[in-house]
Amino acid sequence: MSAKHSRPISFEINGEPVEILAAAHDTLLEVIRYHLRLTGTRQGCDKGDCGACTVLLEGKPVLSCLTLAAEADGCKVITIEGFSRRGEHLHPIVDALDEAGGSQCGFCSPGIILAAAPVVESGEPITRKQAAEAISGNLCRCTGYTKIIDAIIAANKAWLATHSQEDNS
Repeated sequence: MSAKHSRPISFEINGEPVEILAAAHDTLLEVIRYHLRLTGTRQGCDKGDCGACTVLLEGKPVLSCLTLAAEADGCKVITIEGFSRRGEHLHPIVDALDEAGGSQCGFCSPGIILAAAPVVESGEPITRKQAAEAISGNLCRCTGYTKIIDAIIAANKAWLATHSQEDNS
């Protein structure tokens, strides 16, 4: 990539400001993995079929392999590295996947975690259908989806319990 065909983009990733030169054709996945060296965002199919590259862009799950890096200019991006540990405790979805046996090889886990996060944190109890819809763009080749959906439901319950206690204090 030559600087002549690049332009600077600035965004926040995992709470840290970054400015990088990116070509017009660079995807957010390429910038995250190969320029910023955050390899938790997986490169799977490169065509939006597997969901392994899911990140949060302004709080919404996006497929970073189909998102141009320029689209993140001025935005907040969260990858699995910035999501997994907040404060002292793991996010409930991370614990729940472990407890439910919803992760075997782990390749799909970062994308599933980030795709499920908005529904887990929705502030209301969710159904199995809502959990399944949240990860409908994510493929898992190891566990099947029952344990993953169980984990999303459990994480939602844990999130609600924790945040209703905070609201009552």
